[in-house]
Amino acid sequence: MASGLLARIIPQDMSVRANRLNQEELAGTNKFLLEALTTDKRNGLRLAVRARWVALGIIALLLPYLNFTWSVLYYEALLAGFAFIGWAQLRAGRVGQSRQELALIFCDLALLTFTLVVPNPFFHETWPTAMQYKFGGFNYFFVLLAGSTMAYSWRTVFAFSTWTTGLWIGALVLVVAFGTEIPALTGGVTGALVGYERMLEFLDPNDPQVQARVQEVVVFVIVAGILALNSWRTNQLILAQSDVARERANLARHFPPTIVDQLADRDQPLGAVRSQTVVVMFADIVGFTRMAEQRSPDDVIAMLREFHSHMESAVFNHHGTLDKFLGDGIMATFGTPDPSPEDAANALRCAREMMTRIDQWNRDRTTQGEEPVRLSIGIHCGEVVLGDIGSERRLEFAALGDTVNVANRLEALTRDLAVRMIVSDGFVDALRAATDDQGQELLTDFHSGTEQSLRGRDDPVKIWTYGNS
Repeated sequence: MASGLLARIIPQDMSVRANRLNQEELAGTNKFLLEALTTDKRNGLRLAVRARWVALGIIALLLPYLNFTWSVLYYEALLAGFAFIGWAQLRAGRVGQSRQELALIFCDLALLTFTLVVPNPFFHETWPTAMQYKFGGFNYFFVLLAGSTMAYSWRTVFAFSTWTTGLWIGALVLVVAFGTEIPALTGGVTGALVGYERMLEFLDPNDPQVQARVQEVVVFVIVAGILALNSWRTNQLILAQSDVARERANLARHFPPTIVDQLADRDQPLGAVRSQTVVVMFADIVGFTRMAEQRSPDDVIAMLREFHSHMESAVFNHHGTLDKFLGDGIMATFGTPDPSPEDAANALRCAREMMTRIDQWNRDRTTQGEEPVRLSIGIHCGEVVLGDIGSERRLEFAALGDTVNVANRLEALTRDLAVRMIVSDGFVDALRAATDDQGQELLTDFHSGTEQSLRGRDDPVKIWTYGNS
């Protein structure tokens, strides 16, 4: 699928370097990863908070059933506190480290520890503090843990388990050292269970059962570790998906958006090295060096960006492939990766749109007191070699061969002949062979010229010219 689209075009060590970076570093260099992480975080937080509110609502309804007294309002108020913390976490959540978010998580755990360990001050009976452990309240930590896995990174899940362990053990130490005890209860239970010492360990109201508390946190840490591992695995999937989005965006820089989806569905989108008939176009700014000497670097870059934007739009509007930017020019191909009978017509329509766009741009530039831009175009059609070039660390899919050289030379020849566009007779033959009379109207205002000798080529090329520069 798309994950293999540019595996042989983009730098081969990109995935290795990506694995060395954490999510925050990657997010700063990959906008697709940042978007994916942000979306995942927001969606996870919303889901976690909604799940929390549903769970709190169920518990709020369950408490009166378990203890139908006015003292239950104390716990209902604490549930409202948990609901508020969840809302605050939703507001504070963001990608990357957030002290505010971590503080809210700690408040969550501290409030739950307080709720489970400290007796209800409005309860009408007095009992030992250790009795709080008899209700199995530690299970509520698992509810918070489950919600955290939907919203936080695996590192935060580990921190969650660490804080829970520290708070629970710390509360146990305080209960043992300072908790309320009623020795008479222990004496009464001991007398009733003579000979049943093991049972006494479970039923003694003053015994906080330290071993059971340690067992609780050990099991909790194990479960948290498993969930953190699953969270890490989910993050890896997000990284992979962001790479897919980036690769699709890279494809969209070269190919028309209409065929990016088609290429993304192929395991070998560009195929093996092969020969193929392709239309090659070069477009360039005439006199760019002189223009650049008279402008600041910022103005030059701004002009090139606008020029490239016009050229790119024209290429993609007519199903062409943007092969590369060449400083003040571009190279485009029509018929890659798949040839079509419309390639020649599409190339000529693209060239005409380019000139129309430049003419409109020049009217705007003249209004602003800037010098007009002169565009020159050369087009040729013929066999090219398509394949990967470069090294093992960096590959680029390219069109090579005499056809490319001829198109380049024809563009340069426009300056000598003072015309806006030159196309080869071979291109015209391809256009006529593939189109009807209406399509051949694209040749209106073209003039058949003589054969021209091109630098670096023995055989001359018959040309057709268009417009005066």
